[in-house]
Amino acid sequence: SPYVFSSLLLSVPTVASPCNILKCNSEYLAATSGSHHPGTEEVPEFCAALRAYAHCTRSTARTCRGDLAYHSAVHGIDDLMVQHNCSKDGPTSQPRLRTLPPGDSQERSDSPEICHYEKSFHKHSATPNYTHCGLFGDPHLRTFTDSFQTCKVQGAWPLIDNNYLNVQVTNTPVLPGSTATATSKLTIIFKSFQECVDQKVYQAEMDELPAAFADGSKNGGDKHGANSLKITEKVSGQHIEIQAKYIGTTIVVRQVGRYLTFAVRMPEEVVNAVEDRDNQGLYLCLRGCPLNQQIDVQTFRSPQATEGRTRRKGPVLPAAPEAFTYETATAKCREKLPVEDLYFQSCVFDLLTTGDVNFMLAAYYAFEDVKMLHSNKDKLHLYERTRDLAPGNAAPSRRPRALLALWAALLCLSRWWSVLL
Repeated sequence: SPYVFSSLLLSVPTVASPCNILKCNSEYLAATSGSHHPGTEEVPEFCAALRAYAHCTRSTARTCRGDLAYHSAVHGIDDLMVQHNCSKDGPTSQPRLRTLPPGDSQERSDSPEICHYEKSFHKHSATPNYTHCGLFGDPHLRTFTDSFQTCKVQGAWPLIDNNYLNVQVTNTPVLPGSTATATSKLTIIFKSFQECVDQKVYQAEMDELPAAFADGSKNGGDKHGANSLKITEKVSGQHIEIQAKYIGTTIVVRQVGRYLTFAVRMPEEVVNAVEDRDNQGLYLCLRGCPLNQQIDVQTFRSPQATEGRTRRKGPVLPAAPEAFTYETATAKCREKLPVEDLYFQSCVFDLLTTGDVNFMLAAYYAFEDVKMLHSNKDKLHLYERTRDLAPGNAAPSRRPRALLALWAALLCLSRWWSVLL
């Protein structure tokens, strides 16, 4: 009977594959509304639903050869068409998709459990451990291991690269001939995942922050769990958020001034989901910037360095930059960042190197994103930069700082000795 067949559709397990039989099943169930025994007057509509179901299964036959649910559906359709004297030729019904509940449309009652990360992978275990990565300003990088660096990284660089998504950023000079760079382009590729989402590409550039994927859609496509991937526009042209519930991931992209910022919250299990981790290559959010791309921001605190940047020549930004000294830069940054942590120091560095007050806002919003996305509220503020990356993003060596302190002590001692003499 149709009732028994519908029950089978809901209970047959499927293996992970590109097979779209679940989509066909759900459309058939929605079109027939779970009818037990269609009456005489309902048979034409029921036959139309079966023909639509058969057409859907034929369209996915090539990728469903070894799928048990697919073969069950095909045999069930044939049996029902014989029972109700349905002809194989004739009109087909349009699927009556279930109405989504008000509120968050990602919580679809018919969405497969595997399309909700916490429900599918951690049903009987502890809450997953989430990590955070962010890139902002000139540019400053906070890795998944809470290392903090200021980098050059001009041109295109991979930010994230795992089995589920790729993120690439392009950084361009803020001023011609300057070592100061900022993110001018961002590309995010969400890879096709089981019955949840089709492959989707999101791309943002300076003065273009779309609220949709490259194909114009705002969710994961035509698959059964498509709404487990969704774009939301928070502020038009300035702030979007991408929720990828099937991998437990939240991404925030902003345009602040002319440039882009990026922040992500991702489970460690997803971060480490790679085919060959040992040969993974450079991946900024995980391994940090290469040593030859890191910048020592301490050199920008000296009066000589500040004076040299104040006198620099060349083209200016569209909004003419101010000539900040170290004192005026720190005063400006305190307006938005009262705690003198690395976000504050990054703000000061950016004002000295670019003269663009929008970089102060970039640091401010980067910290706001950390407050929203970081799972450990005790690690929101960072105070010690990572300059020397050991394998596995080990903590930086303290020897340079110790030598600097020793040098300062010897200098004071020599001055004191010269006064005595």
